[in-house]
Amino acid sequence: MTTETQTTQPTLIDRHRVTWAAGDYAEVAERLVMPMGPVVVEATAIHAGDEVLDVATGSGNAAIPAAVTGARVTGLDLVPDLLEVAERRADAAGVRVEWVEGNAEELPYADETFDVVTSTLGVQFAPHHEQTAAELARVLRHGGRLGLCNWTPQGYIGRFFATLSPYMPAPPAGVSPPPKWGDPDHVSALFEGTGIALAYQRRTVDFRDRSPEDFIDFMATCYGPLVKAREMLTPDGRWDSLRSDLIALSASMDEGTAGAFRVPSEYLVVTGRKA
Repeated sequence: MTTETQTTQPTLIDRHRVTWAAGDYAEVAERLVMPMGPVVVEATAIHAGDEVLDVATGSGNAAIPAAVTGARVTGLDLVPDLLEVAERRADAAGVRVEWVEGNAEELPYADETFDVVTSTLGVQFAPHHEQTAAELARVLRHGGRLGLCNWTPQGYIGRFFATLSPYMPAPPAGVSPPPKWGDPDHVSALFEGTGIALAYQRRTVDFRDRSPEDFIDFMATCYGPLVKAREMLTPDGRWDSLRSDLIALSASMDEGTAGAFRVPSEYLVVTGRKA
């Protein structure tokens, strides 16, 4: 008797989960983007008593400072390992957050559940932008506030992904590049018809290391998308070429002194209120 074994191909969301579980994104957040969490908390005026959802929360960069205000906070993310780190960080900060494994494109909440919905460098990496924006708007109460921080196409991370893109397979149909969430025209189109009036502000956060080479090697060890690119490109000898291109990009944007690499990376702060 022969038993036929069926294999299930990973879904797009499964692949995203694997990408962001690769490396050590919690270390990337700790070293590079921790100041951005309080930015979105302040921009949305989160306060005690608010019901807050932080989507694609990662290691709790925005969820934890939101909870410090006394708000009731839920942090949702695809990656269980990141939620475990977030829970430890919340415990260390002395705050309580409900941590939920979930998908930004299919939020497991009823319509109009939250007073505030936030995301810091998270939802822009969900593959289907229109679906994600519709979900953020759906779970936000009337009169509620939206707050997002997204890398811009013109900034360092936008150019980082533009450098990476030619080395990688083409994305599936319907998938949009993450840095488009840093374009106000694109974001306005995503939320058209949702009743959310939007405002925009550009800011920067500094990336620092000893040198461009050290920074790219750190990212290749800890930043999931580059970790997976290195794994894919190394066997056929193309990793060295991508690494050189990323080092050249980093050097071209370096505003530090000798022995002190510093690149200001631009991001877009998106705020809104639902009518």
